[in-house]
Amino acid sequence: MEFYSLTSFVGFFQKGGLFMYPILFVFLAGMGIALERWCQLSLIRSKNRKMWNVLHPMLAKGDLEKAQAITGKDKSTISQMLGMGLARQGVVRRREDIEIAMEESMMEIIPQLEKRTPYVALLSNIATLLGLLGTIMGLIEAFTAVANANPAEKADLLSASISVAMNTTAFGLMSAIPLLLFHAKLTSTTGQIVDSLEMASVKTLNIISDLSRIKYEPKPEFSDENRQGPIAAALPGGESPASA
Repeated sequence: MEFYSLTSFVGFFQKGGLFMYPILFVFLAGMGIALERWCQLSLIRSKNRKMWNVLHPMLAKGDLEKAQAITGKDKSTISQMLGMGLARQGVVRRREDIEIAMEESMMEIIPQLEKRTPYVALLSNIATLLGLLGTIMGLIEAFTAVANANPAEKADLLSASISVAMNTTAFGLMSAIPLLLFHAKLTSTTGQIVDSLEMASVKTLNIISDLSRIKYEPKPEFSDENRQGPIAAALPGGESPASA
């Protein structure tokens, strides 16, 4: 059964003519790019998840210096982004300064995540157009051949020629549909990674802001009892002004 299916596909491919070869090349190129990007994005997402599980407890404890040292040694995208922000925290840094630093890092990271992904959709469209072009060229040849054929054979010859010409359109669509599905999945995965980076950025900013507020918030030097202490000591019997 498998041998019969393979033989049928080979026959179908050969009947399509020369346009089947560029369509096959476009399909293989698109699948190669899609698989490469899928593996790369899966690896990036896995590394980011592991690194965030390490960094988040440190940030929650306020150990920002240790977190910054770890991000400096790691090459994941989340480390690149958080490292830019952690490098600018401290010494009365505003939240806006840290946020701008992380956004600058995101502007460098997003093109890396989207690299070569648009080519998958482009190659899908090219496969479809090549299929249509092959069909049009096949129909032109078919009608040219029928014009010079025996009238009794024109109907059979035309139907057979049209059937062969439609093979390129069918193969173009067979190539384009998987590429479009891969492109949608890659786009969705890229969006999920960007969303997770933005979530980590906001959480880190909130933690740094809370720590800065606690560290630099002015504290009262004297309580009410301390303020009354020197005055009360000057009064006879150590009485407070209220009791006096």
